[in-house]
This record gives sequence, structure tokens and C-alpha cells, in this order.
Amino acid sequence: MSGVAAPVTGERGSGVRRGRPAGVRWSVRALPRSLALAGLMLVGAVLLLLIVVPVVLAVLGLGHYVQGMLSGQFGLDPSAVRDLLGGLLALGCCYVVLPRALAGSRWLATLTRELSARWCAVPIASAYQPAPDAPGRLGFRQRMSWLLNDVATWRDLLWLGVNAIIGWVLLLVPLTLVVVGVVAFIIPALGSIHALGSLDHIVPPPAFPGNSQTVIFLIGIGMVALGVVIAPWMLRGYGGLARVVLAPSDEAQLQLRVMHLDRTRRETLDTGAAELRRIERDLHDGAQARLVAMGLTLDAAGRLIETDPAAARALLIEARDASAKALAELRDLVRGIHPPVLADRGLAAAVRALALDSPLRVTVTGDLPGRPPAPVESAAYFAVSELLTNVAKHAGTRAAEVDLRYSAEALRISVADNGSGGVDTSRGTGLRGIERRLAAFDGVLAVYSPIGGPTTVTMEVPCALS
Repeated sequence: MSGVAAPVTGERGSGVRRGRPAGVRWSVRALPRSLALAGLMLVGAVLLLLIVVPVVLAVLGLGHYVQGMLSGQFGLDPSAVRDLLGGLLALGCCYVVLPRALAGSRWLATLTRELSARWCAVPIASAYQPAPDAPGRLGFRQRMSWLLNDVATWRDLLWLGVNAIIGWVLLLVPLTLVVVGVVAFIIPALGSIHALGSLDHIVPPPAFPGNSQTVIFLIGIGMVALGVVIAPWMLRGYGGLARVVLAPSDEAQLQLRVMHLDRTRRETLDTGAAELRRIERDLHDGAQARLVAMGLTLDAAGRLIETDPAAARALLIEARDASAKALAELRDLVRGIHPPVLADRGLAAAVRALALDSPLRVTVTGDLPGRPPAPVESAAYFAVSELLTNVAKHAGTRAAEVDLRYSAEALRISVADNGSGGVDTSRGTGLRGIERRLAAFDGVLAVYSPIGGPTTVTMEVPCALS
């Protein structure tokens, strides 16, 4: 899934119910989730080593070489040459590894935020500086400048260290209790059961006063039960720890919010100016040209009406046909600006009318309990129109589905097809135009399109229904 979203992600629409973790299902699920997060902790520790070790080696190697050079051993002492070569090799590793490791730390922090909301019931906001238009084409200096000038990058690196030092305690304590309870107590207690055979040669029973089979078994059951019970709370504590480290400050969120609004304002103004130029061009090249030609035809008919009535009658018929075509073009132009069915009957009816006019077999499901604001209706309508046009041109299929929903104070529209897939949001201008159109209303666009299909494009716009 590749998604396009506003740079500031909060808790809206997360669907996470905040409160104390409870229930047997939650407790049982907490253990494998803790194990999965522990695996991510190990990945983070490896990333932290990939970031720290080359930098430290480069500093030490070059520092020793500079020290040797200042002491008059430049080029003579083999240890100085070794330090120089080691420092240069470490710098080469920094050049290759650092940008990728920093991007990996950002990916890991983003995944931690998502899992914290889903598994720990602790949603965490994110506030990253917006990426350049073509981050894959940036040089080393530009990429490092973009990453290191972002405070959130340093927050992600801090999380890697805190997670490796403290996070493992919260994750592994319940797992340790369960494993020790099963291996050290329950298995030895079951060793004397004839049906299972003796297990004493595999796991010897613990030695303490009164270590009877019943006592050992009860201790094991208690440890397992304690591990299962505290696992959700430890998981919730892990999410709280992640929030303390990863959550951006209010000032950072406000700054990025202002940047996002400024960018969307400029894009909206540019889009509006381009739309006005399109309308002007369509009027000049279409209806205006036909009206001018119709005026010339009527003038010619007026000069011929007494001398050649038949020719004048033909010119009048031609002028009538031209007026009908001009009227049709004006209606198409008005429909392209704001369709009458959208203004009269609302978004759901307008999308169904759009489906009837489409060359595809479009199935429209869902309905809206009210009407969104007019600008949101217009943006959603033209976004659906653009997506259906893309399906007809590029998907290689003759059917599509449109689903309209309103939930969590947001308008949600999905357009799906079973075509060839492989949609890339970085290519072409259609999806980027939809993204800019929705961004003006704080909307997001998510695209799921694996190679071979199917493709699902989901739009979500926060709004209130009248």
C-alpha cells in the first residue's frame, strides 16, 4: 500500500478505543505481539549500530591520523597510514550506509507508531518534514541535509537507543514469566506422569524445600497466568514509552501544519488559475468561435435573402445547426465546472449519473446520510470522474466499483477495479492532481495496486454533512 497523506498525522479516525486493556483475547494476543515488537527492537538495534559504528570508527581513525600528522609522523609511521586508511574506509561506509540506515530508522519508527495504535491502544502522532519532490534523485549531501535537519530524525534515533535499553524489559518480562513457568516448573511437574514418560533427564525439577509435584505445578501455572495477565499492561506501557520518545512537540506539529496549509494554499491557487485558463481556452476555441461564425453566416444570409432566397435559407439552416452545437458546448463547459445533477441531487446521485455515462460497467454502492459542503462535493465528484477515466484508459478492464461511505466524521470513497494493477503515484499527473485537490480539504489518498491487480484507490476527506 502506498499512500499520500498530510505531513501531520494525528489520532483522527484511528479507530482505537482508549482505556484499560481487558479480556482474555487481549491478554492472549499480547504475548505474540510483544514477541513481534521485540523482533522490531532487534532490527532497531542493528540499525543503530550501522549508524553509530561507522561514524565512531571514522572519527577515531582520522583523529589518530591528524594527531600523528601534528606530531611529525605524517607518511612515515605505519600506524598513521593504517589510521588514515581505516578512517577513509569508515567514511566510505558512512557514505553508503548512513542515508539508508537513517531512512530505515524512519520506517521503523513509523511502523512502531502504527503498531502502537493497533496493538497497544496508544496512538502516536508523527510530524516529519515533507520530503523533496524527488527524494530518490537527491545526492548524498542533499539527502543527509533533509534527514538531519529534521528534528523527528533525531527523535527516531533516540527511540532506537531507548528501545534497546528499556523497551526490551517491558516486552520480555511477560514472555520470560510464561517460558520459565512452562519450562522450569510445569514440564518437571509433568515428568512423573506415566503417560508422558519421565522428563527429568530433559528438564530437572527445581530444587527447593517442599518441591513436590503439586507445588511445582502450581508455581508454574501461577507464573504463566501472571505473564498472561501483565502482558497487556506491559504492552500498554511500551506504547506509552514510545509515545514519550516519538511523539512530536506541539510546536513541531503546528509548524508542519502551517507548512502543509501554505503548500496546499499555493497548489489550490495554481489549480484554480489553471482551471480559469482552461475555461477561457474552451470558450475561445469552442463556443466563441462558433458564435462568430454564426454571426458571419447570418450576415451573409441577410445579403442574399432578396436575391437568392434558397441560398439564404441554407445559410439560416447552417446558422441554426451552429447555434445548437454552441449551446451543447456551453452545456458541456458548465457541466465541467459544476454539474447540474451535483448541485440539484447531491454527490451520490451525481456519481451514479457519472457511472451511467462511463464506458465501463460501474457498480455504485453505499449512500450518504446527508450532503457534504459544496466544495468537498465538487472535489470528490471530479476525483471519481478522473479515477474512472484512468480505469477506462489504463486498467485493461471493463468493470469498476465505487463505494461511498460516511463514518468517523469523514467522507470515504473507494474506486476499485480488477485490471492489470501496478499503479505508481509518482508517475503521471492524474493521481497527483487528485491528491492536490483533496489536500485543500485535509483529505488523503491511498492507493493499493499490486502488479496484476486488483487496484483500489481510497479517498478520505474530513467534513460534516448537512
